Amino acid sequence: MHTVATDDLALETLMLPFERGLLPWPGEGGVLFLRARDGWPLHQRPLPGLVCEQSFKPDADALTRAGLALVAPEDTSRYALVLVLPPRQREESRALYARAVERVAPGGRVVACVSNNEGARSAQDDLRKLTGAVGDLTKNKCRVFWSAPLHVDDSAASLDTTLQAQWRQLDAPRPVAGGRFISRPGVFAWDRIDPASALLAAQLPADLAGVAADLGAGFGYLSAELLARCPALTALDLYEAEARALELARTNLGAVTTTATLDYHWHDVTSGLPRQYDVIISNPPFHTQGSSYRPDIGRRFIAVAAEALKPGGRLWMVANRHLPYEAVLTDSFGSVRTVAQHDGFKIIEAIKAAASRPTPPERPFVRTRPGGRSL
Repeated sequence: MHTVATDDLALETLMLPFERGLLPWPGEGGVLFLRARDGWPLHQRPLPGLVCEQSFKPDADALTRAGLALVAPEDTSRYALVLVLPPRQREESRALYARAVERVAPGGRVVACVSNNEGARSAQDDLRKLTGAVGDLTKNKCRVFWSAPLHVDDSAASLDTTLQAQWRQLDAPRPVAGGRFISRPGVFAWDRIDPASALLAAQLPADLAGVAADLGAGFGYLSAELLARCPALTALDLYEAEARALELARTNLGAVTTTATLDYHWHDVTSGLPRQYDVIISNPPFHTQGSSYRPDIGRRFIAVAAEALKPGGRLWMVANRHLPYEAVLTDSFGSVRTVAQHDGFKIIEAIKAAASRPTPPERPFVRTRPGGRSL
């Protein structure tokens, strides 16, 4: 039986204009839901024509489990209605509005919802700047807002096509870190080298060898450093939940000279890994995309790493010093040591216990005759 989320207030509020009859649900033309999330409001009544787009793997997996249709970001179809749950990052959000407008068929609308503590008023103002006058409704400490019908001559909407083109480019990859990498708004530490990751990179020993994995690889910084420092690696798998970041990592590591085989996985690490490794590196997340504090995610990364390492395999990770990871590390690994602490971060090496040699079964005691023959 499928269980849906019960506490997604932004999703609940997004659907209110349709529940209250303020906006019609299109009978034809289809509905595209950008940055879609599963939840009970999508299941309480029929929503004909609904398709979803989601680049964050845990949310995409939840939508699939719920039986909701997913479309690829390369899809260019236009829809009678485009729903949006904008992200917190302002440039990423504006780029998403511009793309939403691009995907609306003539006469269609964009409808978005943002919680008050994530900047609902500013988000509504952004849509107004782009499309002209907007309607709105507030409830559940959230604000849902919508454009007038777009791309029609007699519409109350006054689409700013120049602004749309400018905002559409905000999602374009751009150089960071002096041009060594490319990144884009909305991915982790998008416009800089994360200091915790840099501290981990500086501590990685050159003797790491064999098959490695980077859990939560982001745009590929730690993987690039691992390859540069550890020439005995034969293969490296990058696991990243955000497809927009994984695309960047593929480009960034394409510029790295290495003999190791590289593979890229759009994957929810908390679901486990498909193979065994000699080495795992990670800067585990401890927030959700909505910025809720979730140290359980980091603990799950550690447990998954322990499951996926071969006996004697090594986990190198970085974490904020206050995060409560010691118990799961001690329970999951044969040895754990703090390698360095600096600026509120800690670097940890954990080694999986070597497989114990099986104890041979006891031989039954047999009395023997003199001369060695059994009785």
